[in-house]
Amino acid sequence: MKRISVNECKVRFPALSRNEGLSRSAAAAFAVQCDPTVEEISAIKTAVSEAVTNAIVHGYRDANGEVELLMRLYSDNAVYIQVKDKGRGIPDVRKAMQPTYTTAPADEERSGLGFTVMESFMDKVRVRSVEGRGTVVTMEKKIAGKLNDER
Repeated sequence: MKRISVNECKVRFPALSRNEGLSRSAAAAFAVQCDPTVEEISAIKTAVSEAVTNAIVHGYRDANGEVELLMRLYSDNAVYIQVKDKGRGIPDVRKAMQPTYTTAPADEERSGLGFTVMESFMDKVRVRSVEGRGTVVTMEKKIAGKLNDER
């Protein structure tokens, strides 16, 4: 059965850590249309924050760039979120998704749990990346509430 998109929003912002809060708020505000629980909103905000932080910290380490946040709602009350950067890319996605793996320098305190956190809070997480071209993290979460489908 083909999924029907009922709303979509795209936000682009500079890859600056101060914009992590913007991404969390944007995702939460968009998902409110599905009448989510506080726990569902918190899960979405946390997963988006991890994905955006990865893009900023790892994708654009010591470089300027832009992060794109694409959010889509489907008629089955699923929230689709895509976080895209055009940064350094990930040489080995499978390895990067292992708990505690990090490419951060030893003097930085990074846990290497970003992808693990995303997977624990969302129903689906997919990562595509090409070295030197960037990374796309796609996440989905089914919301228990009812979509407010006012047009």
